[in-house]
Amino acid sequence: MEKKKTAVYIDGYNLYYGRLRGTAFKWLDLPVLFDKLLAIQDPAATIEAVKFFSAPALARFASHGQASTEAQDSYHRALQVRHPERFSITLGNHSMDSNGSLMPAFIDGQKYDRTAKVRVWRLEEKRTDVNIAMAMYRDACKGAYDQVVLCSNDSDTAPVLEALREDFPQLVIGIVSPVRPPADPLLSRRHSNSLASQSDWVRRYILDDELSQAQLPPIVPTKKKPIRKPPHW
Repeated sequence: MEKKKTAVYIDGYNLYYGRLRGTAFKWLDLPVLFDKLLAIQDPAATIEAVKFFSAPALARFASHGQASTEAQDSYHRALQVRHPERFSITLGNHSMDSNGSLMPAFIDGQKYDRTAKVRVWRLEEKRTDVNIAMAMYRDACKGAYDQVVLCSNDSDTAPVLEALREDFPQLVIGIVSPVRPPADPLLSRRHSNSLASQSDWVRRYILDDELSQAQLPPIVPTKKKPIRKPPHW
């Protein structure tokens, strides 16, 4: 069987809010998870790079304050220690409207009224979509991989897949949707058709068992102080 050199590109924000938030699986060993998923989806695939894209947590907006930023930092360092040769992190940033934004108010039992507005904090993650698109396209230009796999359910990344499909027709494109399985109808989300339409194959959900079997150890040894799984994770 001819091997396919494969790279995985993960939208960390989308993975967290689409699949991990509210679960006990946040301490996730991403390279191990995708090794297992690809072994089923495409046994010829050899994952040579797992590229993770996110933005630093902001303590003043996080549920656990400073503990949230420390947990994120511990998680990133643990993955880099465990997989120094093939795991990398690219961080964007957050943009906040310090004056707040006027948004239509939701009033239960009343019809939508565009004139009834409230001022809300508006926090947005920036650059992740662009960073993913740039990384995928530059890798394709270099001929670095035979297959690229995007873990996202965000249709904003569809344009780069369309460009890859047109400019590099030999490149195999896969999608892993970070959503719950359909057996969980109240909590599941639909996968993005715009991403699926530009891919060669789609993995439409990730199972709890697959997440539970791909966890980092509670204590990750390093050359200095060991990294411990955050208590609130």
